Formats: sequence, C-alpha cells, structure tokens
Amino acid sequence: MTAKPPASPDAASLGEHLRNLPQYLLPQGAVTAWVHRLTRIRAPWFKDRLIRWFIGRYGVDMSEAANADPGSYADFNAFFTRALRDGVRPLAAEPATLVCPVDGAVSQAGAIAGDTVFQAKGHGYSLTALLGGAAVDAAPWQDGAYATLYLSPRDYHRIHMPVDGTLRAMLHVPGRLFSVSRLTTRCVPGLFARNERVVTLWDTAVGPMALVLVGAINVASMQTVWAGTITPPRGGRVRRWDYPASGEARVHLARGEELGRFNMGSTVILAFGPGAIAWDAGIHADAPVRMGQPLARPPG
Repeated sequence: MTAKPPASPDAASLGEHLRNLPQYLLPQGAVTAWVHRLTRIRAPWFKDRLIRWFIGRYGVDMSEAANADPGSYADFNAFFTRALRDGVRPLAAEPATLVCPVDGAVSQAGAIAGDTVFQAKGHGYSLTALLGGAAVDAAPWQDGAYATLYLSPRDYHRIHMPVDGTLRAMLHVPGRLFSVSRLTTRCVPGLFARNERVVTLWDTAVGPMALVLVGAINVASMQTVWAGTITPPRGGRVRRWDYPASGEARVHLARGEELGRFNMGSTVILAFGPGAIAWDAGIHADAPVRMGQPLARPPG
C-alpha cells in the first residue's frame, strides 16, 4: 500500500502571526545589505570563527565539500557557496528522468490550478505575478505542475539543471525580503510572488520550464553561470534579458549542470506545462531531497 504524503499544516494561528509580525517592521533591505558586507570580510580572525561556528551550529557535513578545510575559504560567502566533491551527488541513472536541482526539502509540489499556485493551507499566489507580471510569460504553465524546494542553512547552495534546456529569458523581479521559513509561508499571503526573485524561462525536452530563484532576508545576492551576479543591485523595476535559440549568445545547459547559486540560502520554484511531467514518488511535502535524485519523469 502506498503511503500517503503528510497532510498540509493547519492555517497559521494568532500566536504564529504575532511571532511573524516583526518581519513587516524590519528594514529588510538594510539588514540584507549588512549581511552582504559581513559575509565578505576576509580577516582570518573573523571569517574563520564565523565559518566554524556555522558548521557546528547547523551540522554542515564538510566531508562532502571539494575543499574540506574551513580555514582555506577566502570569506564566509566562499564557504557558503562551496562546491561538492566529484561523485557525491550522482545523477539519476535513467537519462529521461528529471533530476532535483538542489539539496533541501520539498515545501509543496502538485498541480497549478489555472493561474494559482498553492503556498500553504489558506494561501495561494498568482503564477503570473511570480513570473514577473506578464500574462504571455505565464501562459505555458497555466494548469501545469509546480514544486517549491526550500534550502536550509546547512544545505549545498548551488542550483543545477533538472533537464537539458535552452534559456529563453531571464527576469529580475524586485520585491520584499521576507524569510521563507515554514512559519512565514503560513503567515504571509502571496509570499513567493512578493519577495525579490530571479526568473529563468527554458525550452526543454519536456516543454517549457520555469525555474525561479526566490530571495529572502539575508539572501544578499543571487547569481547565474551565464550572467554572473544579478542582485545586488536591487532596483525598483523588473529587468528582462531575452536570449536567442542559436548562435554565440545562446545559453544551453545540460541536465545536472550548474545553473546558479544563492549567496546565502532561500527557495527554488519549478514549473512545467500541463501533462509534461509526473512527479517521482519521493517528491511530496516535507520530503528531504538531494541534488541529482529523481524529480520527475515524462508521462507514459
């Protein structure tokens, strides 16, 4: 008998809303800019202590790192975005299988109801808003499938391609910097469509794919392998880059290839078109995931 996935948590209580209230009052941009500077201090007496404290506090497994010596990193951010040793995240063996792009945990996964994506019990948000506000960009994913993947502080923070793909467009969407913790997802309506994010839109063998990097408090920077650092600067308007399907400016990444990284951690949201994929049995709310494990398969 197949085990049922855990039930969604109850709607947030009054106490949880009160615990979450300070996030509305924090100067989110100023705090995040301060973290950006702090995590790039190179003084050994400071960065070495911070790195060793973080490893102990969050139980980081340095045996998986390509460089296992905490003192050898130039600054905290270099440690936080560390590479892994070859072979510690093997890709799912079947070439047609889509692979998980990150280490972390599944926050939610399922079907998109028209333009509405499920966030937490009592909360949904607009797919169109998530992808930058243009209905034409969101149309391929209406009534499709989505997965929200949360990266905790202890996780590996590089993001990889689930499937071979050619980049069609990238958008930087400015916004708030709420935490993306479970408490906040239960308390802040439309959280993922309100926070700052980098939206990437791809053509793949299973049809169009959207992969969204969602910023959060203390996520001082997001970057991609083809364009470098996207944020900061933060700005006040949506920025868009379109890419050709062929030629020297074409961006094509293979399944499992690095796409980008969070300089401090957050959340990745994936979207696929209607009927394009079937989620692997291991992809359900609260399930831990590792980069390279089976994520989904083409139907049939």
